[in-house]
Amino acid sequence: MNTTSIWKAIALLILCAFFWGSTFPIGKDALNEVSALTLVFWRFGIAAICLGLYLKATRAKIPPLSGKQWLWATTVSAVGIGGLNLCLFTGLEYTQATNGSLIMALSPLVTSFIACVAIRALPRKGQVFSLVVSLSGVLLVITDGQWDVLRNLNFNQGDQMIFTGMFAWSAYTFFSQGIGRWMPVIPYTFLGMLSGATVIGVMCAMTPNVHPFGEVITASPITVSELLYIGVLGTVAGYLLWLNGVRHLGSANAALFFNFVPVFAVLTAFLMGQAVSQIQVLGIAIVVAGLLLPRLPHPGRWRLALSHAQLKRH
Repeated sequence: MNTTSIWKAIALLILCAFFWGSTFPIGKDALNEVSALTLVFWRFGIAAICLGLYLKATRAKIPPLSGKQWLWATTVSAVGIGGLNLCLFTGLEYTQATNGSLIMALSPLVTSFIACVAIRALPRKGQVFSLVVSLSGVLLVITDGQWDVLRNLNFNQGDQMIFTGMFAWSAYTFFSQGIGRWMPVIPYTFLGMLSGATVIGVMCAMTPNVHPFGEVITASPITVSELLYIGVLGTVAGYLLWLNGVRHLGSANAALFFNFVPVFAVLTAFLMGQAVSQIQVLGIAIVVAGLLLPRLPHPGRWRLALSHAQLKRH
């Protein structure tokens, strides 16, 4: 894989993080008119419809797969996509948003741990550096510089559910790398959206006070447009870009860019009229530095390149 392809994959992962991060403030605004389960159901429902129409229009062919492969891909999608959202939004009913955001920020660490256990190898120094520095920036953004918040965290039932969802997403990120070798990205993403919509649809049917279709009919045009944004860009585009990054950079490296999600959530909130503090800007800079510094050429390589350039001139 050449350098251009690597930087292209990095740029697409950053764009993916923007789409995902922006869904938080936009989704928060939509929750004023629809329930959380309704929002998640339409998120995956809209995505499944879009991808289904695309597959039909392009007449994309899915390679012949065994029953075991179909079962594995469906299970990973249902657990990773449906499980994440189900545990996340249900867990937030029992815990604070600060707790949930902090737990979800651990996803890169858990993904790297899963990868290291699977291949029986220790993480690289640069990878550890990125994880530690980027996570520090995320914590700075989440806590707004008030580090005492970390000491006062109490992990209750909601925290445990969100941790389960975060682990499900980490496992989905890792196993998707292997599934992508024998199943094209778009059909696999369609399967994931369909599995997620099915899981959340069952939960909606089991919850008496949740009416996905009725709530959308009575919602305002702004809320409907927000649901479309979350479904098309925050889900279809986001997941396609994410799986593309996993395929080109590997699950552990791609997981590092998950740290950009809360950063872009803060930036989107600012654009929507909410204030952003200097601490949050500093946290953004730390996250970017943590991701980019290990990937810049070593100073020794710069000196070697300059020496070669001078020799050529002489």
